[in-house]
Amino acid sequence: MNILPHTDPTPADKRAQLMLDPGFGRVFTDHMATIRWTTADGWHDAKIEARKPFQIDPAASVLHYAQEIFEGMKAYKAGNGVTLFRPLENARRFNESAERLAMPTIPEDLFIEAIEALVRTDRDWIPEGEGSLYLRPFMISTEAFLGVRPSNEYLFCVIASPAGAYFKGGAKPVKVWVSDDYTRAAPGGTGAAKCGGNYAASLVAQAQAVKNGCDQVVFLDAAEHRWVEELGGMNVFFVFDDGSMRTPPLGTILPGITRASILTLARDAGIAIEEAPYSFDEWKADAASGRLKEVFACGTAAVVAAIGEIRFTGGTQQIGDGQDGPVTRRLRAQLTGLQRGTEADPHNWRHAIDMG
Repeated sequence: MNILPHTDPTPADKRAQLMLDPGFGRVFTDHMATIRWTTADGWHDAKIEARKPFQIDPAASVLHYAQEIFEGMKAYKAGNGVTLFRPLENARRFNESAERLAMPTIPEDLFIEAIEALVRTDRDWIPEGEGSLYLRPFMISTEAFLGVRPSNEYLFCVIASPAGAYFKGGAKPVKVWVSDDYTRAAPGGTGAAKCGGNYAASLVAQAQAVKNGCDQVVFLDAAEHRWVEELGGMNVFFVFDDGSMRTPPLGTILPGITRASILTLARDAGIAIEEAPYSFDEWKADAASGRLKEVFACGTAAVVAAIGEIRFTGGTQQIGDGQDGPVTRRLRAQLTGLQRGTEADPHNWRHAIDMG
């Protein structure tokens, strides 16, 4: 990639101040990676450049027909190096989203090259300790036209943001609101794609969750409005009193990379775990009887977050003692250890970046 260093990067003292409490997605690094695609030239003009606003035409198709996809991943300081966690899976999911949105796929090696080049360029923005550098690869359609068809021009970009805790207050148990007004996705829709439209459709339900004193919204299926699907931005797991676990099956939900990792780690540990439907009525009954011991959400940003209480129209229900359970704590520790290089990596999930 062509490296075009920022002519006026953030001074070290200001950068250090910004990184004291970066929160999530509020502070950004100096550079970005960009690659363009056209029907005539394919992928071209790959470069690292100063982060700056885009200049796009008011008729750019992304503004009218929402051809847009993204990924979420992190870079971690691990010992004396820097690692990514399963980046090839992000590249593969990105291309699956692209195909669903009628967008061009990007070669997996080019996707990872862009990530690595940005991390090397902005290495000073990677936090120490429990922080990480959140990476947001995305692609938008840029052709100026108002016809309803796939664009002939696209822009792939990666931006980076030093990150602290996803939930305010860190990894404490969260409260979730079960929506009976809105659904996130339907069979045949875009639920399995990581596109902005899915998240836009979830915002009114998320606002409803906040109004009811909750951190996140839980969506039920669109067909029967009965089966638990996923949270507004995370997958969900259930842990029962016999030690078994369950998570909703794929189809209309996002195939989370953290979700897939947890399935593997649980099976490695000999835990009986199934991908099977679980109704909201079962959730309430099992929590009330004590059969359901733990519930947790998972995703790139939050990693693993215990759910201590569900709220819904007509009532509330505590999960177990309302605190982190042992399975939730163990899986969180194992995952973060894998990401940061303090746990053995039998599946070769860690990807070391050559920092040059």
